Amino acid sequence: MPSDAPHYTAETLKFLRGLKRNNDREWFNARKAIYEREVKAPTQVIVAAINEAMLRFAPENVQPPQKATFRIYRDIRFSSDKRPYKTHQGAWWARTGLEKTSGGGYYFHVADDEVVVAAGVYMPGREQLLAIRRHIETNHAEMRALLKSKKLLSLMSEFDGNKLSRPPKGFAPDSPAAGLILNRQWGFSARLPAEAATKPTLVKEIVKRFEAAAPLVAFLNQPLTSKPRKPLF
Repeated sequence: MPSDAPHYTAETLKFLRGLKRNNDREWFNARKAIYEREVKAPTQVIVAAINEAMLRFAPENVQPPQKATFRIYRDIRFSSDKRPYKTHQGAWWARTGLEKTSGGGYYFHVADDEVVVAAGVYMPGREQLLAIRRHIETNHAEMRALLKSKKLLSLMSEFDGNKLSRPPKGFAPDSPAAGLILNRQWGFSARLPAEAATKPTLVKEIVKRFEAAAPLVAFLNQPLTSKPRKPLF
């Protein structure tokens, strides 16, 4: 990875540390220019670089940087936590056509103490959840093979799944996919040290995890899209 590959700086982490300690509008507004320069701008450059790599293995999830990058402002309308700002900067690559829902996608964020990389389906709506469960039940052998990918397991850890305690309505307890359809989310994540954000290898580290998870993300999106996909088994 060339030394000029996009990445964050020590100033990025310094700003996020300060924001964690001073999560209020007065502090942020006095330093908004620093946020724009050291956090938001490099994030969009990093997203653009990741997009370029994703054209190879997940072109349907490529999103414009300004669309993929999350706002730093928290939605506090229905929350008892009234802190106005997130203390990390994240980005989410939704699948084209599923941007307003919770289909399978790719995520990363930088915080003052870690870099998080994740991929999968995290908060599907009720109809999406049912469609994914039916898809898994029909294709459970393929799903299990994807979850056992040695490359993926060497780079990331599987979500705990936010599992139900009993099979969901309409699914038999003795279904061969019973252990999989208890889940309410499917995917993998990894936590890297904060210092990873400041190295030229940052994009490479994110991309190799996204690429390893790409077959699983495509599998999970299949029942949510109309595009046919040839089964692996």
